[in-house]
Order: sequence, then structure tokens, then C-alpha cells
Amino acid sequence: MSDDSTTGPTDGLWSRLRLIEGQPLAARADAYSSLHDELSRRLEAGARLDQREKPSER
Repeated sequence: MSDDSTTGPTDGLWSRLRLIEGQPLAARADAYSSLHDELSRRLEAGARLDQREKPSER
């Protein structure tokens, strides 16, 4: 991650991670936990959308 020339997400994930890394340890732990929860919700929502778009294969 130290190479800024790599392509990364355009939704600000890298900048959020850099911001979190600059915080004190306790705040960093809370911020990572919050980010994890948010990303989990987004993944679950995407999976539900995929389920609705695809016909059942059963």
C-alpha cells in the first residue's frame, strides 16, 4: 500500500485507511470496527441485489 501509483478504489477507501492509521490506537480500533461494519453491510446489500436479479437455479 505504500505505492501511491497503484490503482485503488475511487470511493475514498485508501484515504479513509490512511486517516485511520494516523489516529491513536483506541480511536483506530473503533474506526476499523466501524469501517468493517459498513463494508459488511454493503457486501450483504450487494448479495441481496444479486439474488433478486438472478433467477433461482434450484
